[in-house]
Amino acid sequence: MNELLTRPLLFVGGKGGVGKTTTAAALALRIADQGRRALLVSTDPAHSLADLFGRTIGDTQTELAPSLWALEIDPDRQADAHLAAVKDRMKGLVHPRAYDEIDRQLDLAKLAPGTMEAAMLERMAEVMALAGRDYDHVVFDTAPTGHTVRLLSLPEVMAAWTDGLLGHRKRSAQLDSALRHLGGGRKRGDDLSRLENAADHDEGSRDARLNEILQERRRKLVRAREQLLDRAVCAFLLVLNPDRLSLLETVKAHKVLERVSISVAGLVVNRVLPDEADGEFLLARREQEGSYLEEIDRTFASLPRVRVPLLPCDVHEFETLRRLGKAVAV
Repeated sequence: MNELLTRPLLFVGGKGGVGKTTTAAALALRIADQGRRALLVSTDPAHSLADLFGRTIGDTQTELAPSLWALEIDPDRQADAHLAAVKDRMKGLVHPRAYDEIDRQLDLAKLAPGTMEAAMLERMAEVMALAGRDYDHVVFDTAPTGHTVRLLSLPEVMAAWTDGLLGHRKRSAQLDSALRHLGGGRKRGDDLSRLENAADHDEGSRDARLNEILQERRRKLVRAREQLLDRAVCAFLLVLNPDRLSLLETVKAHKVLERVSISVAGLVVNRVLPDEADGEFLLARREQEGSYLEEIDRTFASLPRVRVPLLPCDVHEFETLRRLGKAVAV
């Protein structure tokens, strides 16, 4: 496992609640304690890094300890920043009369499925580029399967979309030129041309800028994919608990990552009862649990509360589910 800490990029993932955040934080801190610059990144909307370290972190790189920084990528804030940047770029390519329509359409786009994820993936690609450059290591606390598969596929999607859009622009320009030769040209800046012709840019410069914007995003995503597939650069670590649901989720994640040619470098089996666990061990755990139970009762005194005991087996069959249901709904 120590060899994993030599990779510039480390992704730590797993089923919710298995302890992947604490694992990612522990590994990042170990790297920092060895004198190497580490950036710990959370992509989970329910960020818990701040709670773990007792510090406000947010969407800026925050120093937590010598050689250790942390960053929480907020999907909402990232989508807002992404759409604001798109607005600025679009307004440089169209007639000013189209500005209100651009604002309206992109404000609606935030509500469209996939907008936040697209912004999140682009931000992840930007942060991944910091590995080996601004930081010796970047450690992601994330559920890797969904994000990773999409990061791998986006360069092809982006390439097809870019090539199609630029091809359409070229055909449109050729048709416009033919119409002008036939005497059917339009006045620059009129209603029909406000999306095709910017008032302050000629055709060549506008197309060049549009092409560069699209190609720059494409290059960013291609670089992210190269990093993900390079075993000398990137490692994936899956965290699981010794229970049925956690095991099944990990098996699925492993298969998905293997299918897209990403190797899982190791597993962390968390919350295993130590061999030396005995009466004193369990007594210490019970005392700690008791203090938290008292705090829960004080904090949530106005709310109904029920205590569900730890069962001696996994909860997955009808019998244990019914036992759990009876314990919750007394």
